[in-house]
Amino acid sequence: METTIRLNQTTKTELDNFKQYKSESYDELVRKLIYLAKLTEKKPKLSQKTILEIKDARERIKKGEFYTEAEAKKILGL
Repeated sequence: METTIRLNQTTKTELDNFKQYKSESYDELVRKLIYLAKLTEKKPKLSQKTILEIKDARERIKKGEFYTEAEAKKILGL
């Protein structure tokens, strides 16, 4: 069963730009986008910013630049 959906012209243009080949159908394109969305939910990757923050934190820990749990509690007044 086929159906018609209404798209904003900007959305249609974005979809057209996302096509890998000229004759790719909108059905193929939407199915590909659904697959990518599901894959991202199942196996999310960290952003580059997060990866850099983790690397920086590891370097600080190696240098001994961190607070122990007891020190953090004392600083926070807990």
